[in-house]
Amino acid sequence: MPDLTDVLEQVAAEAHPLAADDEVAQPGAGPERFALALCALDGTEHVAGDADVGFPVQSVVKVFTLTAALRLVGEDVFQRVGREPSGDPFDSLVQLEREHGVPRNPFINAGAVVVTDVLVEATGSPAAARAAVTDLLSDLVGERLEPDPEVVAEERAGAALNTAMGHLMRSFDNFTHPVDEVVDAYGQLCALTVTARQLARAARFLANDGVDPRTGDRVLDEPLARRVNAVMMTCGTYDAAGQFAYDVGFPCKSGVAGAVMGDVPNRFGVCAWSPPLDTAGNSRAGRVALHLLSERLGLSLL
Repeated sequence: MPDLTDVLEQVAAEAHPLAADDEVAQPGAGPERFALALCALDGTEHVAGDADVGFPVQSVVKVFTLTAALRLVGEDVFQRVGREPSGDPFDSLVQLEREHGVPRNPFINAGAVVVTDVLVEATGSPAAARAAVTDLLSDLVGERLEPDPEVVAEERAGAALNTAMGHLMRSFDNFTHPVDEVVDAYGQLCALTVTARQLARAARFLANDGVDPRTGDRVLDEPLARRVNAVMMTCGTYDAAGQFAYDVGFPCKSGVAGAVMGDVPNRFGVCAWSPPLDTAGNSRAGRVALHLLSERLGLSLL
């Protein structure tokens, strides 16, 4: 086995320069930041770059909203949301209307909002739903996570489309609680500040048959952990899921802050972070980094 820190540093040196060629730059997100982190099941961590610099978790939190819902209601959550790739933009209203208010999967915006509605129903309030996800993710990283107030304000200012999705789902009887409150709860979860190192830790329960290897606590039953991995593989990287399966070959979930979190069953949790995005909405350098890492360590499951 090669020295993993050396491998990560080599991959970072090759992948990071590609961030300067980004096709979709987020406001204030330059190419200077890059991180790659890997956490083994025994707790050994290997990092390169800015692995301890914080950023908003954004859509990567959808893995943990789904996990929290599965813990509370099991596979009944899939009565409200599907498990298929969308083929449309992650914030499409057109597909949602065409399919009678049932989102294609939990990793597009409408899917995450309706999963949050499920959590509100199961926990009793938006605040309790937020706490269920925040506590879960904090336990998995071993540190208390908090939302960034500035990002919360940005989420609220930009909530119109998610709110429209909620009302559309309500019109098809697929939404139970006040839309504004549910959307706000989801936005606050997207604003949680994390690091690449923390997300690599958090992913490990999915690589360990649903058990958090740090504590030995069961997060999900093994069959449900496999199902989360399956949805990550097929739906976790917007309209580039097929390309990720081809190039990377293990389950991943990306977010618009530039993180791509993944897990390699029985081996690692991993996270790449570089803010500049490609046209699919995934980190350009992050995608390349995970491709190179997968090639050099033989991580593809396919």
